[in-house]
Amino acid sequence: GEEILGLSRGFLTAGAASVLITLWTVNDRATAQLMRHFYGEFTKAGSAAMALRHAQREMIRRGEHPYYWAPFVLVSG
Repeated sequence: GEEILGLSRGFLTAGAASVLITLWTVNDRATAQLMRHFYGEFTKAGSAAMALRHAQREMIRRGEHPYYWAPFVLVSG
């Protein structure tokens, strides 16, 4: 866990407003779907937290198992 937080902290220190990380290895297909929804919502809402929430809810609506969308966590500075 410390490696994930340390890497995230590095990006935040370098000026990133937030970093979207995963807590475990993820499936490529499911990640592509989630990211498509995430960035679609982010361009509309402008809020990474709301975009992630909407993307994860869309995955739930589609019946995707939490294993595929739950490891994504937004870390903000």
